[in-house]
Amino acid sequence: MTQDSEAGKIPPPLYNLTASLDAAKPRGPAPVDKWNPPFCGFIDLRIASDGTWFYAGTPILRPALVTLFASVLRKDPDRYVLVTPVECVGITVEDVPFIATAMKREEGALAVSTNLGDDVRVGAEHPLRFAFDAAGGVKPYVHIRGDLWARFTRALALELIDQAIARETADSFGIESDGVFFPIAPETAETPTP
Repeated sequence: MTQDSEAGKIPPPLYNLTASLDAAKPRGPAPVDKWNPPFCGFIDLRIASDGTWFYAGTPILRPALVTLFASVLRKDPDRYVLVTPVECVGITVEDVPFIATAMKREEGALAVSTNLGDDVRVGAEHPLRFAFDAAGGVKPYVHIRGDLWARFTRALALELIDQAIARETADSFGIESDGVFFPIAPETAETPTP
């Protein structure tokens, strides 16, 4: 595999990780919760808040490489890591690792797709949560897998809020999907965070 760079090769820290992934040959998300290799430190890999992946300050332009890395991404209690059967390296994530880019309603549930090809059905297994900025603007998130979340794009967030309904309860305004009601309210201590 090669990286889009002047040298045309993947830098050594990423090359070792990529070689480990090639050996494991993951298809879709890997069983990272079952892999417990030693922590090998941090690498200069960052996921920006807009979902762009960077290595050493340069965007990774190969979608297949980003998808490969995302397949071994895990959120540990104190950091995000890329995990293979033989190594675990820390990375920086500015907000959450995924961006929700498409949504449709099918059979009483919202189906959401991410920028990296994950598809989830919003409900008990894939809940929504809502964060609020200083100006009171709402930022919706959807659970993808493990402790990994996707933030809705601004346009998709507006489309989601347009689907909100009012109920006659304390948390009266929210989104219903797959028989679960998700109130649009400021986060509480019980709300999962990315």
